[in-house]
Amino acid sequence: MTAAPPARSGEATRQALLAAAADLFTEHGYDRTSVRAIAERAGVNQALLFRHFGSKDALFTRVAAERALLILNGGPPEQLLERTLRSILEDDDAPAHDLFGSLVRSAGTSEAAAAVRAELAGAYTAAFAALATGAIDRRDAELRAELLLTWLLGLSLARPLLPDGAIGTTDPEAVIAHLTRAASAMLEGPVSR
Repeated sequence: MTAAPPARSGEATRQALLAAAADLFTEHGYDRTSVRAIAERAGVNQALLFRHFGSKDALFTRVAAERALLILNGGPPEQLLERTLRSILEDDDAPAHDLFGSLVRSAGTSEAAAAVRAELAGAYTAAFAALATGAIDRRDAELRAELLLTWLLGLSLARPLLPDGAIGTTDPEAVIAHLTRAASAMLEGPVSR
């Protein structure tokens, strides 16, 4: 008699689903990835996917959020802007490289997506606000950080929409240099009145 495989913990199942979904979304895109394929790759049944995430859209949003959090926490704070820009400018059309766009486009589609957007906005705002050495107070630092985050969101959305435009056809190093210079002025520059 063959023993049943050991039961997987809830967190292990969740992580297996996230890993399987990330791989499949990258390999096949969102539309061509089925819930069944994700569950099979994770070695679980589809009901567990719905129990842990509620929907394929919520799972995709969580995959995108996990990637954004890896970038956020993936190195020294003073290199966050460059890490984020490199991620947005990667020359790859796979959904895994759509750092913020998928989260913005899923606006209003689920409570899970709204919660993830709030989580990431708060985390990135706090990280950039900590770098706002020119701010006069905490509120000014948060404003500067949110303005920078707005630029990054715009870049994340514009790049795939305008692949033949200046941003899409310019060497990413030039784009990074321009945005780093502008961000430095915003975060570190004094308020002129």
